[in-house]
Amino acid sequence: MNKQSIVEVVAEAIGTTKANAERAVDVMIDSIISGLKKGNDVSIAGLGIFTVKARKAREARNPRTGETVHVAAMNVPKFKPSKALKDAVK
Repeated sequence: MNKQSIVEVVAEAIGTTKANAERAVDVMIDSIISGLKKGNDVSIAGLGIFTVKARKAREARNPRTGETVHVAAMNVPKFKPSKALKDAVK
C-alpha cells in the first residue's frame, strides 16, 4: 500500500474527491513531521507513537574499502506501534 492507495481509501470512506482526500492525507503527514521537527512525540490512538531519537556520533566502516568513516550525530525518527496495531497484525 502506498500514499495513492491510502488517498483512494480515504476519498471513498468520506465520500469526497481524490484531490480533497490527498490534501487531508498531506496535512496529516505534514502535521506528524512538524511535530517531530519540534521535538514532540506524536501519538495516534490505535496506531502508535512517533518519537525523535538522538543518535550519537560514531565511527563506521565502509564495507567496500574497509576505510573508517566518521558519522555525525543526528536525530532519527522512531515508531512504536500500539498494542491494538500489534494485535491486528498477528
